[in-house]
Amino acid sequence: MTDAPTEMIKVDKRIVAFIQSQSVLTIATSANNVPYCATCFYAYSENANALIFKSSSETTHIAQGIENDFVAGSVLPDKLVTGKVKGIQYSGILVRVDTALQDDLQKVYYKKYPFALAMGGELWAIKLKWMKFTDNTLGFGTKVIWGERD
Repeated sequence: MTDAPTEMIKVDKRIVAFIQSQSVLTIATSANNVPYCATCFYAYSENANALIFKSSSETTHIAQGIENDFVAGSVLPDKLVTGKVKGIQYSGILVRVDTALQDDLQKVYYKKYPFALAMGGELWAIKLKWMKFTDNTLGFGTKVIWGERD
């Protein structure tokens, strides 16, 4: 355990490599005791330690995330291989990308998905607070944990 704020704790390079190599996340939200989840294309900003995705404020997951910004989700491999469990579970805070990091986050997202420039919606980010990386290719049941759960 460390007393350093989560933002200052460097993310394990195995987690970063995995997140950067994938393209779809699941985001789980909840408001008024009603859970919801959605899948979105994402990009990862190592500088901001954030998952960036594009969505519309009219969607259920964004509407709920505005009401209750604490979200959770997962990232699984784009190509699943039976017997080689690998993936990320995460929790964080949902924010609209209109902060001081806007230029950096836009560059990261649109570099990965240039076609998204022509699509509607706004950029959103999940500022990561906690991640658990499961990777059975490192040994059965191997888990790498970063951050702290609230």
